[in-house]
Amino acid sequence: MKEAMFYEKLDRMKVQCHLCPNECIILHGKRGSCRVRENRAGVLYSLVYGLPCTASVDPVEKKPLFHFLPGTLSYSIATPGCNLHCRWCQNWQISQRGPDEVPCFEMSPEKVVNNALKAGCKSISYTYVEPSIFYEYVLDTAKLARKAGLKNIMVTNGYLNQKPVKELYRYIDACNVDLKGFTEEFYRDYCSGHLKPVLEMIKTVNKMGVWVELTTLIVPGLNDSPELMKEQCDWIRSNVGDRVPLHLSRFFPYYKLAHLPPTPPETLEKAYGLAKDVGLKYVYVGNIQMAGTEDTSCPKCGRKLIERSAFFTVSADRVKDGKCFYCGAKVDGVFSSATKPKTKKPAAKRK
Repeated sequence: MKEAMFYEKLDRMKVQCHLCPNECIILHGKRGSCRVRENRAGVLYSLVYGLPCTASVDPVEKKPLFHFLPGTLSYSIATPGCNLHCRWCQNWQISQRGPDEVPCFEMSPEKVVNNALKAGCKSISYTYVEPSIFYEYVLDTAKLARKAGLKNIMVTNGYLNQKPVKELYRYIDACNVDLKGFTEEFYRDYCSGHLKPVLEMIKTVNKMGVWVELTTLIVPGLNDSPELMKEQCDWIRSNVGDRVPLHLSRFFPYYKLAHLPPTPPETLEKAYGLAKDVGLKYVYVGNIQMAGTEDTSCPKCGRKLIERSAFFTVSADRVKDGKCFYCGAKVDGVFSSATKPKTKKPAAKRK
């Protein structure tokens, strides 16, 4: 165990966790909503520090990150737990359980970094569940990874308070934020959370210079309204820029939404077209084979630059030093491990 960061001691051995917007008040002997932070005699502890339940080597495209070191491998770790409770969660067997319900194994931050280097990875990804719930583990590992020349990636729901965001993301190089929908009602009813803190987190890390990509799982009848998708894309363009990649992902029946049908291909096609019409430069469609929608094209001349095939494989890469091979235009992203992402201005301010 490790004492948790970002909490307040209250009377009668109660504590209040200030890590995420849930702001759990936790009695002695109890845990927060995430299942991995426990109050023991008025001290809040992380139960999962150095105790991942899974570790694997993934293509960075699987995160998905399409503009961050494409074609490289990322050492990926997760512990049990999550601070949201999404009804469609594909990893619910670990995200909706505590460390006493899932087999875990010891792996110190130093060991994570060493394993990543031995596997030939260019980065470490904190992923599969919401990684902010193992915040202290991520923070210590990320600091060591940076010293070792590795990049740090968060695959996150973005449900984190501003103070922890600003402390952690100084050591994070890229993130994919799962923007689950675009109404408070959707977040409340299907995720047990709130939309506003997620939007604030996206804006904050973007301003900090972290490379940001966004993913939205399109669930039939729940968040697939063209009006809401346009509103979401307008918000992205106005607040973080038209060059932040957006991944539109196909839903499959799972967990507590097993009664719903998969997302129809035509719904994904419409969402893709709508996002492009709004002016987003990099839009992708995932969880389905849809010709051309996982390839990266030059934002100026439109020629295909990065072609992707099944199983997250880069089959062609024509980005040279961050520029289009054909016309020399800038292609947004991080294409060298020696390159640091730069803060992007909102598209509304572009000429």
